[in-house]
Amino acid sequence: MSSKRKITVAYGDGIGPEIMKATLSILEAAGAEIETDVIEIGEQVYLKGITSGIEPRAWDSLRETKVFLKSPITTPQGGGFKSLNVTTRKTLGLYANVRPCKAYSPYIRTHFPKTDLVIIRENEEDLYAGIEHRQTDEVYQCLKLITRPGSEKIVRYAFEYAKKYNRKKVTCMTKDNIMKLADGLFHKVFDEVAKEYPDIQADHKIIDIGTALIADRPEMFDVIVTLNLYGDIISDVAAQVTGSVGLGGSSNVGEDVAMFEAIHGSAPDIAGMDIANPSGLLNGAIMMLVHIGQPEVAEKISNAWMKTMEDGLHTADIYQEGISQKKVGTQEFAQAVIDRLGMQPEHMQPASFAKGGEEGSGTLVLKKREPAKKQLIGLDVFIDWKEDGRNPNVIGDRLRQVDAGGLKLRLITNRGVKVYPDGMKETFCSDHWRVRFLTSDESGITHGQAIDVLQQVLELGFDFIKTEHLYTFDGVRGFSLAQGE
Repeated sequence: MSSKRKITVAYGDGIGPEIMKATLSILEAAGAEIETDVIEIGEQVYLKGITSGIEPRAWDSLRETKVFLKSPITTPQGGGFKSLNVTTRKTLGLYANVRPCKAYSPYIRTHFPKTDLVIIRENEEDLYAGIEHRQTDEVYQCLKLITRPGSEKIVRYAFEYAKKYNRKKVTCMTKDNIMKLADGLFHKVFDEVAKEYPDIQADHKIIDIGTALIADRPEMFDVIVTLNLYGDIISDVAAQVTGSVGLGGSSNVGEDVAMFEAIHGSAPDIAGMDIANPSGLLNGAIMMLVHIGQPEVAEKISNAWMKTMEDGLHTADIYQEGISQKKVGTQEFAQAVIDRLGMQPEHMQPASFAKGGEEGSGTLVLKKREPAKKQLIGLDVFIDWKEDGRNPNVIGDRLRQVDAGGLKLRLITNRGVKVYPDGMKETFCSDHWRVRFLTSDESGITHGQAIDVLQQVLELGFDFIKTEHLYTFDGVRGFSLAQGE
């Protein structure tokens, strides 16, 4: 029986096959104890009519090996094709995306030679839930979903990561000055969990200034934890300011399965030209080796890679006159790394990874909490309406007739801004209106009253396209006020 660790491998699209070939050749030469089960994913699978981009057998392989080394893939534009990256992360519960961003100056050009930060990105929720609807002729909707368990898992993972790797600070980034409920929950959970790690400094930045600081002063950050979309953006910013997105690898960790990849795309424009840099996938593979309990092999490869950087053997994307000694292709670069296995960098800090067996899963114990008492107190009805010059006073005066046991019109908004009553004539209105019905004292209502409201709205000739129930939780409002309310 083989003692080698079985892993699932996908060669991907575009430059994927070239960089995977280079990466696996380095792993083999370094003595990595692995055997591969190759699956087909990506463009060719999509073109077979499988809109997920992955065949059913591939899932069986992933369930068996629980480790996935994946090259970049191409998702066809349009046509209802879903991102396989997102599908894989969500289907397998890969809730934590870990992206180290480290400077390799002066061998890789950067203005920030002391940068050494790690971005830990929530990987399953937020706008990447991919729940979108076209609701009117003019308006499209994308739902942003944030959960307490999802927030707590990723925040705890970030603090545990900082503790394990002797990191000193964890920074949370959100936009909770605007999205006070969704992003506000993430920030709240961060503050709660941070109290359990008194030896680790914790702070918070609004995502816009946080992104600016990553671009201008990345050395001030250590570990950053953030929501899905923000993390996707800032990890590319951080990778680029430290040298090149082409060098970045990442892990996607769940309770049972982990996936390792480069952070760049499939670059079909240079496919087959033997000029792509395999470093991103190689660095992802190094993270994989640590994960499966082979840190010594990971160190050997990482040190050989850094020695190759120091010796100036660079692919075209990072080649720079005066520093680089030779421009090499994909496979020649891989051979240069192989030739340096057993060597250590002379100027950069040699690699040192956590010892002690397979890291296993990203399983974390969440704190138990009693569910809040939920009470229905009102209803938001969304209406498609474009008559009478889109005058909010016309629609408002008609809807004032609605009365379902004291449940009456409170206000109307358009794109989140209050336009009735007492709206401003300067406010632009689309054909998508939110009509809020509440009781005068915001007391509890029944679902029957909510249905009665919809029936009366329909009888007044309005096309309602969606509803949102308005709740309190332990007496606290569970919905946002309108802009201008």
